[in-house]
Amino acid sequence: MIQYIDGKILRDMFVSGANNLQNHKELVDKLNVFPVPDGDTGTNMSLTISYAMKELAKVNNENITDIGKALSKGSLMGARGNSGVILSQIIRGIAKSIEGKETLSTQDLALAFKNGSDTAYKAVIKPIEGTILTVVRESSEFGIKASKAEKDMITFLEELIKEANKSLDRTPELLKALKEAGVVDSGGKGLVLIYEGMYKALKGNPIKAKDANSSNVQNVEIGKSNISTEDIKYCYCTEFILESDKIEDTQIRDIMIPHGDSLAVVGDEGVIKVHIHTNEPGIVLQEALKYGQLLTIKIENMKLQHENTLVESEEVVVSQEEKEYGFIATSMGKGLADIFKDFGVDHIIEGGQTMNPSTEDFMKSIENINARNIFIFPNNGNIIMAANQAKELSEKNIIVIPTKNTPQGFSALVNFNGDLSVEENTEAMMSSLQLVKSGQVTYAVRDTVMNDIEVKEGNIIGIAEGKLLSAGDKVDEITTNLIEKIVDEDTAIITLFYGEDVSEEQANELRDALEEKFEDIDVELYYGGQPLYYYLISVE
Repeated sequence: MIQYIDGKILRDMFVSGANNLQNHKELVDKLNVFPVPDGDTGTNMSLTISYAMKELAKVNNENITDIGKALSKGSLMGARGNSGVILSQIIRGIAKSIEGKETLSTQDLALAFKNGSDTAYKAVIKPIEGTILTVVRESSEFGIKASKAEKDMITFLEELIKEANKSLDRTPELLKALKEAGVVDSGGKGLVLIYEGMYKALKGNPIKAKDANSSNVQNVEIGKSNISTEDIKYCYCTEFILESDKIEDTQIRDIMIPHGDSLAVVGDEGVIKVHIHTNEPGIVLQEALKYGQLLTIKIENMKLQHENTLVESEEVVVSQEEKEYGFIATSMGKGLADIFKDFGVDHIIEGGQTMNPSTEDFMKSIENINARNIFIFPNNGNIIMAANQAKELSEKNIIVIPTKNTPQGFSALVNFNGDLSVEENTEAMMSSLQLVKSGQVTYAVRDTVMNDIEVKEGNIIGIAEGKLLSAGDKVDEITTNLIEKIVDEDTAIITLFYGEDVSEEQANELRDALEEKFEDIDVELYYGGQPLYYYLISVE
């Protein structure tokens, strides 16, 4: 019988839970409502908690409060996708609840799970039942009741996991899309895997990561910088984490400003992360050491690495002159990125389906833009929460335009007017989202029936406005069929962005056929270069 868990056991439980999720992330990825090749919930949750594990590894004691703070900070900065952001909020709530405890009883753990649930619900503007939120809420509510009678931690967790699995099994009854797809909620499944891993550790059989490198945060391959080495004013990319109770992050920021550019400073309860481009890394580190100890240090010569180093996101030299407006957009594919740059976007975070940027990715981009007001275009429904989380962490004036796809992003930018105020531009761009209909053509990764359409694995499928509208064997046929279903008498322009798996010749042939079919509508064609999706379609 285990009545109490201490810091060491708690650490082991979270590591085991993270490993269990990591080992089964592909299973979670496959629990996608749409049968498309971009299920990424398991990957997002795994990457989110892997950041927490990296932060936890820096804690060299078994203090429950310190462990909780590390888990909270790591998951917050590493949060990717809606599921990752929600998971980070669950962990944040748990960490807050266990603060100041020396050991945890079943009631303490139950209250922590409940606080995790409450925190996650508060972070979501419109909570949707039948998701990870339902699973964490129902299981934690059960835990509160069970903990009053059950003092054995092992039995308590066994019962809590049973209830979590029952809640997970009920998710298709609460969310029609899950029922139609024949799957349970992927985020809820990820949470249950964490719980099950924690339980294994408590019993003395912790889950080990199958991949020896799985605890490392994956480096997302973005692409080579296109800035010439002559343009690199500061040679050394310097990053460090300072542990200090003598100084605040804002004070460190002021100290670092004279020593370089591309400065990003993020602080959280005595731990301050600093990123700066400088020619004096030694002096920078000496300045920091006056206020505490350095937990990690990384210095890279950007001129030497410029030609062959892939970085997580483009490093942008910050303009010394502050401008009124700055723009950040998420995009996948060189063609789409080039179009966003033509619209005046300062920073492209490469990401989208299968590769959702983290909160930290947005924070870096924000710090690299010297503007009074910064607009963010997530261009993916699964990225909006991470963008909003970065907005809350940043001291700058950030406006997130909740674009759910690339066509909406382009439409919003078309409606921007530099002579208008922030409020007027925000209103104009928000209104523009209603004026564009979007569609995507990809392929099915499993058999299913959706919207009364039978889909076979390998079929070409057309999706628009959140619904699967067509399925068949030929890309051009399905694309044409999809467009027919979303154009109406008010349609003036059809825009196609062709992906990396479509040749220019094929795309031109389709455009010609569409121009003949829709004589009164302008048909425009652009190279998008996006993976997985043969065509992205905009109808206005």
